[in-house]
Amino acid sequence: MTLIKSISGIRGTIGGQVGDNLTPIDAVKFASAYGVWLKENRFKENYKVVVGRDARISGKMMQNLVMNTLIGLGVDVVDVGLSTTPTVEVAVTLEHADGGIILTASHNPKQWNALKLLNEKGEFLDAVEGEKILNIAESDAMSFAEVDNLGKITKNKAYIDLHIIEVLDLDLVTVGAIEEEKFKVVVDGVNSTGGIAIPLLLERLGVEVVKLYCEPNGEFPHNPEPLKEHLTDLSDAVKKHHADFGIVVDPDVDRLAFMDENGEMFGEEYTLVACADYVLSKTPGNTVSNMSSTRALRDITLKHGGTYEASAVGEVNVVKLMKKNKVVIGGEGNGGIIYPDAHYGRDALVGVALFLSLLAEKRISVSALRATYPDYFMSKKKIQLTPGLDVDGILKEIEQRYQNEQLTTIDGVKIDFAESWAHLRKSNTEPIIRIYTEAKTQTEADALADKFIEEIGAIAKL
Repeated sequence: MTLIKSISGIRGTIGGQVGDNLTPIDAVKFASAYGVWLKENRFKENYKVVVGRDARISGKMMQNLVMNTLIGLGVDVVDVGLSTTPTVEVAVTLEHADGGIILTASHNPKQWNALKLLNEKGEFLDAVEGEKILNIAESDAMSFAEVDNLGKITKNKAYIDLHIIEVLDLDLVTVGAIEEEKFKVVVDGVNSTGGIAIPLLLERLGVEVVKLYCEPNGEFPHNPEPLKEHLTDLSDAVKKHHADFGIVVDPDVDRLAFMDENGEMFGEEYTLVACADYVLSKTPGNTVSNMSSTRALRDITLKHGGTYEASAVGEVNVVKLMKKNKVVIGGEGNGGIIYPDAHYGRDALVGVALFLSLLAEKRISVSALRATYPDYFMSKKKIQLTPGLDVDGILKEIEQRYQNEQLTTIDGVKIDFAESWAHLRKSNTEPIIRIYTEAKTQTEADALADKFIEEIGAIAKL
């Protein structure tokens, strides 16, 4: 059982011991710390926070704990209920709220949950602000409101619809052209809120929808991380229904992956590549993704005359560099699309609309579209951490061993070889070391990852 406090929020497994897991007491403590930080940071008379959740089993309990903690601090709450991470981000700005909290553990299995924390822009807090909240949580410096000054809860279940309207209003989303193509799409909503939001968006675009696991009951029918090995049912459904393609999202709908008409993965990394190709063809400019993302985005950006730069892993790091470089589109290679014309957050709804606009323009199959992009193959592996393992020392040793190669050390160690790369880092969201590699063939990528797993094992004497 685990509790992780990081740049990605407060994340842990439900139940168990206080301080070791995400228990009700931990949820109240960190929600309290966020509310205190908000009041210290905003200097206002009245405060408002938007709170929503994905469909995981513990979500309703966690949301009630968080909301009632906030009203105990004198903070008003807008309860958007079952929602998506990008929808809550949009709601923060539409409500002119002071912040937001999403109860979701993203791609983690059902025993996990988390508090994802937003600022008044509907964007994730940076490391400095996150550290302040952690410090408040560990202190006794939390003062709650007296009875006449308690906050209130207002329910608003309209925000998924409002989010969809915002997506449809984007200049590059060609609603009419998409409707004319009469696409047929299978949607795997992993029994979470993507099963609500994605079909509603597609229906507004005139797309015929075949629903797969779209009942938002939190009973994930497969591992909720949208990787090929978890998506055999989607592959079968795409072929069975002769669909144009398949869509899968993670439980909070900020990651997006496609499956082609043959039931083959388009490639999670290529979600951003395809959407960037479309956006750059209309609005030339620069792009950003994180260090663990495919080189194909760099290639596409250069083709359109722009420049590409990589950030440290973590959405807040990507957004910071996107703003600095004034990029037109960016994101993360795990299927996270960040389109500034919409908002600065990963958004699967925006990604779906841009992808459909590209297909409507190209008028080719999804497999044919994939064939137009550079071929890179990625391997994503992990090593489970054990107590006492010196991760920083291991990565420092790897850095020394490869000091004559092109190294980047802003987030773990990334080693760029001529035809491949490897990125080794401690996860922000799980107790693991991630080993990501990319090469010209899958065999080479897997072999490179296995090589580094062996090296780490030898260094750590695992």
